[in-house]
Amino acid sequence: MMEGLLIGLSTVLTLHNLLFVAAGCLTGMLIGLLPGLGPISAIALMIPISYNLDPASGMILLAGVYYGAIFGGSTSAILINAPGVAGTVATAFDGYPLAQQGQAGKALAVAAYASFFGGTLGVVLLMMLAPTLSSLSLSFQSAEYTLMMVLGLSLVISFSGPGQYLKATTMVAVGLSLSTIGTDLASGVTRFTFERMDLIDGVSFLLLAMATFAMAEALLMLQSEGSDHDRLSVSKQSLALTRTEVKTIAPVISRSSLLGFLVGVLPGAGATIASFLAYSSEKVLSKNPTPGFGQGNIKGLAAPESANNAACTGSFVPLLTLGIPGSGTTAILLGALIAYGIQPGPRLYLDEPTVFWSVVLSMYVGNLILLFLNLPMIPVLAKLLVIPRAILAPLILFFSMTGVYLVSFNVFDLYLMLAFALAAVTLRHYDFPMAPLLLGFILGGLLEDNLRRTLIISQNELGFLLERPASLFLTILIICALLLPILRSLAPTNILKTLNHE
Repeated sequence: MMEGLLIGLSTVLTLHNLLFVAAGCLTGMLIGLLPGLGPISAIALMIPISYNLDPASGMILLAGVYYGAIFGGSTSAILINAPGVAGTVATAFDGYPLAQQGQAGKALAVAAYASFFGGTLGVVLLMMLAPTLSSLSLSFQSAEYTLMMVLGLSLVISFSGPGQYLKATTMVAVGLSLSTIGTDLASGVTRFTFERMDLIDGVSFLLLAMATFAMAEALLMLQSEGSDHDRLSVSKQSLALTRTEVKTIAPVISRSSLLGFLVGVLPGAGATIASFLAYSSEKVLSKNPTPGFGQGNIKGLAAPESANNAACTGSFVPLLTLGIPGSGTTAILLGALIAYGIQPGPRLYLDEPTVFWSVVLSMYVGNLILLFLNLPMIPVLAKLLVIPRAILAPLILFFSMTGVYLVSFNVFDLYLMLAFALAAVTLRHYDFPMAPLLLGFILGGLLEDNLRRTLIISQNELGFLLERPASLFLTILIICALLLPILRSLAPTNILKTLNHE
């Protein structure tokens, strides 16, 4: 390992490779700032440039673009409630309320610190545990993935307050239903397309996320009354966190980074699931937080930000050690490696130590660069919130619709987006949460595919729930998550409150 670290350091710390790290991080961060353009688009734009470089430099550049886009994607989610990258949806839950309370600077600072420490811890774990964790990736089969998706859906209680569980469950069901629109890849049969070719590929995540969050928020902004100054004031507080705030988020970042890294190691899981699970876990672990989750709690911001950056690093474990892409982004990185004539697998760090260790160590250097790039920009970015709502709302609508149109170049998607946004505004007036809708939509396709494979392998028997230790453990977690609302309602304090009320 020490020999590999020295090889990686000697490669990364050359002037031209440091410039490639900085260029990749800056490009990824700027693209991540724009709603609608995620890491896949960013890497696709940089691939032609990387082909003219040697393998180590090319992969350093592309890896920098990847985690730079995730790092920068939180900014639009916090400032204008536009999570154009799936991994930053959970960031908007508490980041945007903080910005609306005049603490945009602090929200962006917490996101930057959490992203840095999450990515850094992920790099350390990647260096120490990559060969070992590759066996963990292989040990997870379709049954475990199915149960993990069910666990994610069971944690929907974390997105709802007392008495709101039925509404949250309803939105999960709507999200699952929307995920079935399009062509069934297993049978080739089209479902719920109403004979429209525009729906044959289903509803895109970007369209749904931008409609239910950014576009709906812009419409609500135009409907609301009150002065722009009161609603969109910018905090003048220092970016430095108080000692109390540091003590509050330090354990959150540690456990969320570990959880995010382990989820990222699993092929097909990725930063999105990691951020949702981290957010859910912190909401379950926190007792009577003030402010509450979804109202500007810094724990709710630090958890998903550290988890999604750690998960991005963790996704390199199956990519580099097994040659298995865990997401669309890592699939593009796999194609770049193969184009260089390098076959990822268990022997990569032995046969190509320069590529393996330089990519790993460049992530740490890249996280440092991203932190120092983001912090000076925070006061400038926070000033977006002083734009009058009469100008800001149309700008949000413009960027939302442009981002969706540039992905599909289909006008039908704009009409569909408007319909979803109007529906979201109506549902939010009746206190229906949007987060469970997106959670159900994201996990729906993965759940269906893995459940189908599981039932085929187990011959439609449910015995797989008890056959393997990992399956049994996940089943127990699901049962605990489902029983949690009942246990909370039966808590002595709740019973006393009910008796006093009566």
